[in-house]
Amino acid sequence: MTVAPAALSSLPAQALAAPMQTDQTDSGNQNVPDAKDAKSGSDIVVTGVRQSLASAATLKRDSDSILDAVVAQDIGKLPDDNAAETLARIAGVQVQRYNDEVSGILVRGLPDVATSLNGREFFTAEQRQAALQDFPSQALAALEIYKSGTADLIEPGLAGLINVRTRRPFDFKGLEMAGGIRGTYNDQSRKFDPGGNILVSDRWSTGIGEIGFLANVTYAQSQYHNGIRFNNTYITDASPASIITPASVGNNIRYPYTVGLYNTSGKRDRPSGNFSMQWQPSNDLQFYLEGIYQGYREQSIVDDFEADLRGESATGAAPTLSDVVLVDGTRQVKSLTKSGGYRPQMYRSTSLSSTDTYQVAIGGKWTTGIATLTTDAAYSHSVYHTRAHSIDSALTTAPTIQADFIKDGGVAFSLPNYDITNPNNYIWRGYYETKYRTAGNGFQWRSDLVLDTSTWPLLHKLQFGYRITDRSASYLSGNRYAYTEDLQIPFASLPIGKLVLSQNPFRDPVQGFTQYLVPSYTGVYNNQAALLPASRQALAQLVALNPTDQGYKDAQTAFATDDVQIDPANTYHASEQTYAAYLQGKYGVNIGSIVIDGVAGLRAVITHGLYSGTSQITNNGVTVETPQRLRQDYLDLLPNASMRVKFTDKLQLRLGYTFTRTKPDFGELDPAVQINQVIRNPNKPIDPSDPTSRITATGSGGNPNLRPLTSHNYDASLEYYFSKSGFVSAALFYRNLNGFINNYTRYVDDPQYGFLQLSRPENAGEGKIKGAEVNFQTFFDFLPGALKGFGIQTNATYLDGKNRTPQFAIGTGAFTYGDFVQIVGLSKWAYNAAVFYEKHGITTRLSYNYRNPYIRSFGTDILGNQTTWHTKSISRLDFSFSYDVTKQFTLSVDASNLLAKPFNNYTQDYYGYDYAQDVRDEGRYIGFGLRFRFGK
Repeated sequence: MTVAPAALSSLPAQALAAPMQTDQTDSGNQNVPDAKDAKSGSDIVVTGVRQSLASAATLKRDSDSILDAVVAQDIGKLPDDNAAETLARIAGVQVQRYNDEVSGILVRGLPDVATSLNGREFFTAEQRQAALQDFPSQALAALEIYKSGTADLIEPGLAGLINVRTRRPFDFKGLEMAGGIRGTYNDQSRKFDPGGNILVSDRWSTGIGEIGFLANVTYAQSQYHNGIRFNNTYITDASPASIITPASVGNNIRYPYTVGLYNTSGKRDRPSGNFSMQWQPSNDLQFYLEGIYQGYREQSIVDDFEADLRGESATGAAPTLSDVVLVDGTRQVKSLTKSGGYRPQMYRSTSLSSTDTYQVAIGGKWTTGIATLTTDAAYSHSVYHTRAHSIDSALTTAPTIQADFIKDGGVAFSLPNYDITNPNNYIWRGYYETKYRTAGNGFQWRSDLVLDTSTWPLLHKLQFGYRITDRSASYLSGNRYAYTEDLQIPFASLPIGKLVLSQNPFRDPVQGFTQYLVPSYTGVYNNQAALLPASRQALAQLVALNPTDQGYKDAQTAFATDDVQIDPANTYHASEQTYAAYLQGKYGVNIGSIVIDGVAGLRAVITHGLYSGTSQITNNGVTVETPQRLRQDYLDLLPNASMRVKFTDKLQLRLGYTFTRTKPDFGELDPAVQINQVIRNPNKPIDPSDPTSRITATGSGGNPNLRPLTSHNYDASLEYYFSKSGFVSAALFYRNLNGFINNYTRYVDDPQYGFLQLSRPENAGEGKIKGAEVNFQTFFDFLPGALKGFGIQTNATYLDGKNRTPQFAIGTGAFTYGDFVQIVGLSKWAYNAAVFYEKHGITTRLSYNYRNPYIRSFGTDILGNQTTWHTKSISRLDFSFSYDVTKQFTLSVDASNLLAKPFNNYTQDYYGYDYAQDVRDEGRYIGFGLRFRFGK
């Protein structure tokens, strides 16, 4: 889907028709019009959806790259709160959601997408990409999704590049004041949230030339409350010691290890602001200064209740399983009643998180004769903090649990005849604190020269450029935990205020057990001063009772200080310098009535990287810390070539090839490793049904040997523009890739640590993705009268992707690449459809989004048996309606996630049995707003 601006701004023709082409490189100058053009009537006055579609068709048709875009006010007219949500409507884009917002983006099946702001690199904290959900829709001029790159762009990821554009004062004719207020209601959190923005822009003719200034401020708030009922992803055989009835089912049965609730809630605040100053002293010279601030604040709660269905009680007695019902013809349990065994446990985790991201840039453009010179320099700083406090509890006894593992898409369980509201049934299990900080800084400078060689017979334009970056990233964290259950301290005796029932977040009554006693948010997060001495006192008692237990001693040491101490093993630092240069030419030739043109170029990037961390090895109670450093130096050569064949003014064919390369994230390159000895209970023999009982040490860390991800990309697109606002297009693409990075676990017979379980990132092997996209949009101009206001936009994407994952040998840890398996996170089909109407001041849109099931991840147990985690199909329906009360004021109402269908994951074990993993209820949002605009 490609859409373009409505109502608010008057973007100049060149900003619409040729974003980021020729001289409009990633120096940030793609939005810089000449002042004389803006005043001479060459600008396109965008007045509605119809003109939006026409401008969008022009943008798509004339681009040197294969791209789609969402521009300006059309984002605001959709029921989307931020940039990431809007991307879900674009052909070839699939998103993952968590806690009521987009948390991950795939473009044509690939997750490694680069992000830029006004054409320059932009990132959040230590990441290489920006958190697109931090861009509120009201602050944006455009989103541009480059599915194929060109040499003048900053290096796109395997998935391409998403460029976010903000407005500049020369986008408007003169004084402009615009903005709005909006309120939303979430039917699941039952909370109302305010939001709004205001933009002020003006331009003046002075004795030193044209000067413009723009300022925009935006605030967005959202409160969510998701309810999750889950089966554990670990599937187990029944304990040989369990009594199972009816006897006819036998003892060879399989079911999830635990069942539980995982309910998340929170409040997000996102303040942001940007400014832009432009100065044009003459028609051929222009300068700008601009900056942006993004803020993120979240106060969150995680409530977890987990009931063990297999574990033994404190006395060693295995649970009794009665009323067992099997899935027909299998040994998979559908439902059961569990009595005795291990007690359920709970925790309430409270956290406070914040992000502050800044970027300031300065640059200019000089046009003289056949040459255009641009330059841009920017500094970026981003830091993320979080503090979390968790209070853990457990029930004093093991109540009877009735569980149906396959009911209404997932597990449903209850605790019959158990008084969950009685505080005397709870004991204190522990207290946990953590803090961490991630940060990133970066300086970037580039300069580009474009030569107009249109008088040459074949080569019409030459582009040269150079770019330097200096980037740093860091991570540090620490945590401590006081395990107190052995003291049997009543939960209600803690200094955490009154215990209250947790809120029931579920919409339907299928889940019988929904609430239990918890402290309030402030009772946990704001009571560190009281919980700290209580934890110290408990640990002192435990050390006295268990003088040889090193774990209690280490916890006592960790709680000796008033604040959580940073763990050297949980820190890393990275610094990278890159030097990039490119050469690109635009060619064109006429063969009869057919016009053939395109671009070809090469970008070379030298990278110098230094990455450091601290290894921490704990063995026989002794911890040794060793600093680690890794240096990497390498050269990337990134060619690109494309061709456009214009059969007519309406029909054209695009062909393209690019080579892309994505660096591993900084944390993945951390050269440090952590290894901790596991003291096995000598009185507990190895359980043949639980091979992990062999483990004597666990380890994790980064991997300094990771390779960058590479992909050879081939694209073809046939496009037919049958009217100003209507087109149909079909695209085919193929990706030949290598080196996806995921965390994998291997098991090694180590001479020092014994049987070691080691988890770290590894490169997958070769892979391939093939796919197709179709787009269609039009107004129904053939209809009579007011019916002409109807139109549609629709697109569909097909993806088929496979790659080879590493398979590890038990004992040696060596690996080879196995057979091709489906790429994780990739849905085979995705659809978007929107029906809209615009006439007589009314604008309304009904939008539907769907993606079918996908594999979320693969896993293997210690014997090499594969387990697969799946996600079922996802669909959303959104609606928006607005009415122009006057030329200056518009009222709006919108609703998102109208269907409110639960989000479902399930697990498939190596016997081929499907187990519902979790069912997540997400919020339905209703919004009301008032927009205004005063200007020329």
